[in-house]
Amino acid sequence: MGGLRITVVGIGADGHLPPASAALVADAEVLLGGERHLALVPDVPGQDRHAWPRPLTSLATFLGEHEGRRVVALASGDPLVSGIGTTLLRLLGPDAVDVVPAVSSVALARARMGWSAEESTVVTLVGRELAALRRELADGRRLLVLSSDESTPAAVATLLDEAGFGTSTMHVLGNLGGADETVAVFPCPVPRLHVIALEVAGTGFASWAPGLPDDAFEHDGQLTKRDVRASALSRLAPAPGRLLWDVGAGAGSVAIEWLRAHPLTDAIAVEADPERAARISRNAGTLGVSRLEVVNDKAPDALTDLPRPDAVFVGGGATAPGLLDLCREALAPGGRLVVHGVTLETEQLLIGAFHEHGGELTRLAVEHVTPLGGRFTGWTPARAVTQWTWTKERA
Repeated sequence: MGGLRITVVGIGADGHLPPASAALVADAEVLLGGERHLALVPDVPGQDRHAWPRPLTSLATFLGEHEGRRVVALASGDPLVSGIGTTLLRLLGPDAVDVVPAVSSVALARARMGWSAEESTVVTLVGRELAALRRELADGRRLLVLSSDESTPAAVATLLDEAGFGTSTMHVLGNLGGADETVAVFPCPVPRLHVIALEVAGTGFASWAPGLPDDAFEHDGQLTKRDVRASALSRLAPAPGRLLWDVGAGAGSVAIEWLRAHPLTDAIAVEADPERAARISRNAGTLGVSRLEVVNDKAPDALTDLPRPDAVFVGGGATAPGLLDLCREALAPGGRLVVHGVTLETEQLLIGAFHEHGGELTRLAVEHVTPLGGRFTGWTPARAVTQWTWTKERA
């Protein structure tokens, strides 16, 4: 589509366009948009008008039919706030797309609620699973939730109850900027176009720190325990845009906490056991990071076609022939490898790797107080974990 260039123009719910945007729309040979958007602007003689194709997966073919023409697309408010503008930029690249925003529904919602950008957070549920909201829940937070449809507020209310935040206040802001704009506290009638302004209240668990309680995960005992998990994550150093491989993932706890660190992290959990692989997906959904990719296959063969990682955690199966060498070689420059071992055989392997390649070798011994009988308690040790951390040099 080298000959295609498209201008995306934001339009308010009332159909208002500033003069410059109105001129772009009137001058277009082809005008694209949702049926609702197209109905908001006056007809232009000779102008071709087309609603977006359904499903949107055929968008590339659809756009290719209009190469070499002046193409303008209409979008709600700011086209880059969960809008078609983002889709077009990903498909065509920034050199082929111009964006002319209007006031976004997020800006209007903040204005109606009197919330500043600094003290509120936007969460989109458009095209995403509801569980994505779980990560953001904490008493006292103000969230602007972009809804999928009329069913979203009721589903959010159910999730809040389940998560321990059932005392939250949910405002439904409908048709923002339109003549029929509404603001009401849920339960209430829900217009199709709306934003949820959520004042979170409750005593549910909320933390972004590494080391969630072990019982936050469904598991069969194959779980990187809380204290050593926190140690591993601090060394893996999750950050936006970085990809983790969690090899021998067990319950997926390390990959899940990596993803919870920031919405723009990515992770792939590799687990050979099919029951555990299914359990990882369930845990990811429950903890709000269903974007976790799960590969049900055995390492090291399962790793050969995966995208290059910025960090690798090996929580099980480190003695598989060639696995550690493959992980070291696969890492991007500056990438970090963390390997745990609880058996003598794995410990010997990690000691050898430390002597050959350097890095950091740590033994983690954790003890918990447990009842001994009667009124006495004592320390009960968990299995000691040998941890090898290695960082790949930058070129």
